[in-house]
Amino acid sequence: MQETWPQEVLQRARGIRLLALDVDGTLTDGRLAYGADGHVTKTFHVRDGLGLRLLQRHGIVVALITARVSHALALRAQELGIAHLYQGRDDKRGCLSEIARALDLPLTACAMVGDDLPDIGAMRVAGLAVAVADAHPWTAAVAHWCTQRPGGHGAVREVCDLLLHAQGLAGQERERWQ
Repeated sequence: MQETWPQEVLQRARGIRLLALDVDGTLTDGRLAYGADGHVTKTFHVRDGLGLRLLQRHGIVVALITARVSHALALRAQELGIAHLYQGRDDKRGCLSEIARALDLPLTACAMVGDDLPDIGAMRVAGLAVAVADAHPWTAAVAHWCTQRPGGHGAVREVCDLLLHAQGLAGQERERWQ
């Protein structure tokens, strides 16, 4: 786990109350596996899930915004207690703005994590923009910070750890699990 982050990133992370995530390429590794019956399967990293649960435990809202529609994602969101699931949404900037308004949050209190071009609009308006390690270079260029791990391989957990650390909550979680 990274223990040092740039001061600007820590400052931005201190005020985050909503973590919005792209799904394919961010919460997953971006690969789509089609079964013979046409169903698509996705793989999620267990550490990402725990990190998201920890954030929610501390009152940070989690939202998933994706252009695709996936039953597997709906199941994972339900399993993690994520009520803010937005599937089939091409306009991620507009969706993030809607969520922030509904929660009465300024966009500066929102973080957006993405990996490719459709995520840039939302990343540009978010108070903290994060790109996963294997993000497209154009997307990484607009991020305030990039993870060390690629999408689907613990990158989201890195973001969760950053938020917990910046908000003084990491120590509580360490002690809780000792």
